Amino acid sequence: MEIAKKNSDCFTGPLNTTTLSAIWTVPNMLSVMRLLLAIILFFLIQLGLFSVAAVLFLVAASTDWIDGWWARYFKQVSRLGRILDPLIDKVIVCGCFILLAGDEVPSSIAPWMAVVVVLRELIVTAVRAEMERSGSDFSAGFSGKLKMLLQCAAIGIVLAARAQPDWVLAGIGVEQAAHVTTWAAVAATIYSGVEYLFRARILLLTQKVCDKKLPVDHASEVEA
Repeated sequence: MEIAKKNSDCFTGPLNTTTLSAIWTVPNMLSVMRLLLAIILFFLIQLGLFSVAAVLFLVAASTDWIDGWWARYFKQVSRLGRILDPLIDKVIVCGCFILLAGDEVPSSIAPWMAVVVVLRELIVTAVRAEMERSGSDFSAGFSGKLKMLLQCAAIGIVLAARAQPDWVLAGIGVEQAAHVTTWAAVAATIYSGVEYLFRARILLLTQKVCDKKLPVDHASEVEA
């Protein structure tokens, strides 16, 4: 009976409330909301409602910026948020690239581009998980943030081009802008992927060197 009481105490009271409040922070709730928006967005793209999809994508991208700002400003950065936020970003980007590349009407996003984007995200996610498991800091660098920015720009402009193909802004046709941003996004995707792999290799080599030096340093301390 005592054991049962102790076990029940572990799941009730202030500790449980604190744990839930740490999980359901504003940034994490915004991330979950963005996932729901992604599902609706994919549905709209499949239906060919590109105008509505473009607006919804803009809203989803805005919540991504807001939850990051909120987490930093109000000190609500959490382990769950660090996993959830980039994961949902990848779901949205990869999903949009796949759907737009596989659309019946050809767009600026070719099928091979979608393959490159998805493959890069899978590889980097696996490498990041391994590096963080070993205790190394493998947070997003400048190239990763630039890649995300260009990918979002490409998706937004491609959706706008599908909705209004004759639209011209500052003398540049939306179709032309879609081609330029898509190629820039793919180039940044490849570059950032290669850079992350080199960065992971350097961290692993550094860690191995430190592990080899540690017993020697410890031995010298004992002798002293």
